[in-house]
Amino acid sequence: MKPSAEPGIDHSADLPPALSSLWRTVKLGYRAEPRLLAFSFAMTLFTALPDALLALWLKILADGVINHHRRAVVIAAIGIAISTTATWYLKVLFDRLQRRFRDRVAIALESHVARLQASVATIEHHERPDYLDRLSVLRDQVFALDHLFMSLFSTVGWILRLAVTIVLLATIHPALIALVLFAIPTVVMATWRPGVERKVEERAAPHQRRARHLFALGTTAPPGKEIRVTGTGAALIERRQTAWQQWYRPISATRWTSAVWHSMAWAIFGLAYVGAIVFVASGLEASAGSVLLVLAAGSRLSQYVGGAVGELGFLRGIWLDSSRRLSWLEDYAASIDEHADQPAPNRLATGIHLDHVSFRYPGTEKLVLDDVTLDLPAGAVVAIVGENGAGKSTLVKLLCRLYKPSAGRILIDDVDLLSIPSSEWRSRLAGAFQDFFRFEFHAQHSVGLGEVGRLDDRPAVESAVGRAGADDVIDRLAYGLDTQLGPTWEEGVEVSFGQWQKLALARGFMRDAPLLLVLDEPTAALDAETEHALFERYAQASREGANTGRITVLVSHRFSTVRMADLIVVLDGARLVEVGSHEQLMARRGQYHELFEIQAAAFR
Repeated sequence: MKPSAEPGIDHSADLPPALSSLWRTVKLGYRAEPRLLAFSFAMTLFTALPDALLALWLKILADGVINHHRRAVVIAAIGIAISTTATWYLKVLFDRLQRRFRDRVAIALESHVARLQASVATIEHHERPDYLDRLSVLRDQVFALDHLFMSLFSTVGWILRLAVTIVLLATIHPALIALVLFAIPTVVMATWRPGVERKVEERAAPHQRRARHLFALGTTAPPGKEIRVTGTGAALIERRQTAWQQWYRPISATRWTSAVWHSMAWAIFGLAYVGAIVFVASGLEASAGSVLLVLAAGSRLSQYVGGAVGELGFLRGIWLDSSRRLSWLEDYAASIDEHADQPAPNRLATGIHLDHVSFRYPGTEKLVLDDVTLDLPAGAVVAIVGENGAGKSTLVKLLCRLYKPSAGRILIDDVDLLSIPSSEWRSRLAGAFQDFFRFEFHAQHSVGLGEVGRLDDRPAVESAVGRAGADDVIDRLAYGLDTQLGPTWEEGVEVSFGQWQKLALARGFMRDAPLLLVLDEPTAALDAETEHALFERYAQASREGANTGRITVLVSHRFSTVRMADLIVVLDGARLVEVGSHEQLMARRGQYHELFEIQAAAFR
């Protein structure tokens, strides 16, 4: 009886079927390198035959020597020489061909995975823990996913050797075919063992990710100052050791258990092999050549079974598992826009309407937005304010279609946002976010990424820099827009957080006429006066582009900087509590008035 796997949630339960995923991955490799794949497969078969025939030549040689048949001796000697020479010669050719094929396919597969992750319409897979665990395993495997093809080819080669060996054994006595039956437990263990270990590894993946995170904290520059000042280095090391043990302990226990069962399976085969030798040598009174064939073929049978079992184990435990995760990622990426068949508008006529929208993050029960109904008129400048955790950034994510609402709809001119392909909708968006990324390229490209098609359009980049008020940042760089950013690169320079933020703002202004401009606290590192001036500039630019119906959404925790907005939306505790202009909200003397007065008092 097989030992049972450790209890827990099977995160692989919804992965695609194994053989279907394997076939999809093979087709992907064939599309990338059809000739090399076909030639590598053919070479695998050619390499297998000479090695498998060696036992036959030994039988002919032994019988020829004992019976004084010189011709048989010569034929056997030539056969052994050809088989031996062909085996190592074809292996040398195959190794070189294999290396070239793997290099080419590895690039294609890694690019495919990177493209899939970058093109997924939502960011759920970057924030949902169970998806992160799955992607963590896939990222570890994808750099070696090219081995899948070699493992698959090798498996076919081992099976061909096995088939030839079984035929040779059957020529001595049909009962010897039963030797193969005793190899079945080793095959079962080899296909079962890696799958069980992989499930445990995936369940333990959160601890591994935590251990890696703690290692990065202790060995990279950004947290270095704080760790040294606070003296938390020793605590981080201890916590990393604990996380590593939590990851490795269940994996080690499972490996030991599966190793015991695997050893027992091989013991069964070993006893059967010894019995087969005794049967041929004593029971059949066979010729010396026949005994030698059984010895050679039987020993090679164990080698071939071991090779086939090992490759099947890799296929079952790593490569097949990797292909299933790759297929899952392909299906997941495709499912986001599965029913999106409406074109994105070229201009907004009425605006954006949120119809009883609620949202909770996957895997959680708490509503981050609760039954929000809101109109964002075309051509308006809309400010979203509220205390931390009120749902401001979440609302922006939904507008950018980084997530789907848990309930309700978002309508773009009466068209459900989910029916518009995400890539088309995103091509109509522009903006900057508080958690911007630092692209360590030349300054021009760091800004130009906001519109990839104009990456090298210097006038467009300069215009975006001007609209974002980032001229002072560029002016201070040694080579202006041609300066390499990031101190870890040759001639690279470090810039402050506020300067990075201005460059991110400029990146958000690379698109000239977006339908939705989102600024999610993009000036948090700047003082209130600078932020106010920038928001005034954004509002003016939005009104100048009113012919497209552009909506500008400003998110800020500073109430004084958004008073120029046409519409102010106040969120509190996941709910919409107030909507109106600054004057209207102040006149109501509600929550906006209270929070505004509290902030204003701090500056008096």
